[in-house]
Formats: sequence, C-alpha cells, structure tokens
Amino acid sequence: MSNEIIFLIQTVIGLFFTLIAFKLGKIWIYAFIASCVILANIFVNKQITLLGLNATGGNVVYGAIFLATDLLSEHYGKREARKGVFIGFFVSLFYLSMTQMILLFKKNSDDWGASEAMEIIFSTSPSIVFASLIAYLISQLNDIWIFHYIKNKTNGKFLWLRNNISTYSSQLIDSIIFSFLAFYIFPFVFNTESLPLNAIIQIVITTYLMKLIVAAIDTPFIYLSKKI
Repeated sequence: MSNEIIFLIQTVIGLFFTLIAFKLGKIWIYAFIASCVILANIFVNKQITLLGLNATGGNVVYGAIFLATDLLSEHYGKREARKGVFIGFFVSLFYLSMTQMILLFKKNSDDWGASEAMEIIFSTSPSIVFASLIAYLISQLNDIWIFHYIKNKTNGKFLWLRNNISTYSSQLIDSIIFSFLAFYIFPFVFNTESLPLNAIIQIVITTYLMKLIVAAIDTPFIYLSKKI
C-alpha cells in the first residue's frame, strides 16, 4: 500500500474520531486535543515521502486539532475554543518537560533497548521545541479569531467558508512561523547551524501542502457535526 493511500485513510480515520469526540461532548474534545498534541510531537519524528515530497508523520493528527478547534468554535463559542487551545499548549509543555526528564535517568544493566528508542524519539533540539510551541499557540488562536470574524460578518452563514479560510490561513501561519523559528531564527540564538532560506521555504511549501489536504477533507466532517 502506498504512502499516499495510507495518508488518505489515516486522515479520514483521524477526522472521524474527531467527530466521535464531538458527539460524546465538550470534555471529550478537550481530551482529544490533548491526545493529538502528544501524538503530533511523537509522529513528527518519522520522515516520510508523500506525492514525491518530504513530509513528517504528524500532519494528520495536527490537522485534526484544527477541526476540533473549529467544532468548539461553531458549537460552543470562542471562549471554549480558546480553552481547548490552552489545554493543548499546557499538555505540550508537560509532555516536553517529562520526556526531557526521563532522558536524564541512567539506565541499568537490565534495559531491553527501550532507552535507546526513547533517546531517538524524545531527544529534540531547543529550536524545534520552542518553535513548535509558539507556532501552535499563534496559529490556533488565529484560527479561532478568523473563524468568528467570518461567522459574524456572514451572520452565521457559509460554514464552509469560515471553516476553510480560518484553517487554511492558520495552517500557513503555523508552517511559516515554525519553519523560520526552528531552522533560521532560533539556531542563531542557540548557536547551532541554520538552514539556507531556500531550504526553509521548501519546508514551508511541502508541510503546508500536506496540511491543506487534511484541511480540505475536514469540511464534510464539520457539516456532519450539524447533523449529529
């Protein structure tokens, strides 16, 4: 089975579970956002190829967060959506703190190899950590603001418009902020090697393209939320 087919199936399943969380209630959506944040931090470590482009494995679960935020915005209001964003930010901080602490423990002689796997998965540069946190918070809050701005301007009509524009613009902001902070700005701060601008722009384009695909597929799911 090709990566593209797997990506499509994973996207549908991920968005379907987002809808199930919505059906079960607001608290379930908060828990779902927290789970997606953790999974995105883990899955991003796997490099894959999609449509001939380099990508990471975290695009689907990260895209599901945007659908969850839009569901909160549409059905529960701006305040509850912002709460979901800050829950995700808090969980991300906790995840990063605990994963870095576990790496400090010295393994014993009975270790069966899990320590090496943790080193690979949890070891990350400060540039990636801070860039991901900042990009997440700014893009998610922007998503909520644009969603409600369009909703107010259109008197609650054109759900597809506010869902797509808020997600597309926010995903672009996320890709730009993360890529430039992680690979260009912060490397100077932490005295590490930065990437050339043309490489960073390519990263922005490829990651944004993957996110666009997920965002396009999520539109029918937010309409289904109206039915259930």
